[in-house]
Amino acid sequence: MHTTAQSPALQTALAYHRAWTSGDLDGAMAHVADDIVCRAPGQELNNKSEYRSYLGGFSRQMTGLTDVAAFGDDEHVVLFYFPHTAVTTTAPAAEHFTIRDGRIVESLLVFDRISYAPPPSE
Repeated sequence: MHTTAQSPALQTALAYHRAWTSGDLDGAMAHVADDIVCRAPGQELNNKSEYRSYLGGFSRQMTGLTDVAAFGDDEHVVLFYFPHTAVTTTAPAAEHFTIRDGRIVESLLVFDRISYAPPPSE
């Protein structure tokens, strides 16, 4: 994975990312602010509880991960990766985080929902 210099914000985002993508939701949530706002395809999540539930639902489907890139400055981080599920290993995902006081306060999550849907029955 390509990363820029390890800013504190990038360290926070990567610790969060490594935790949730390995199934450690408690570890991931330790890096998330109580009042996080997440803008995801088709919905907005407005607190840590909603975000944890959303993330937990997807993390149970994950079978692997290919990280591509991570970039960050003092307050913003962008991650690009391929979450693997039973139906795809090639659908990309990207997240833009805003981090303040060592916690993720905002996430803009971009991915193609259709790619993660079960394949149509024949």
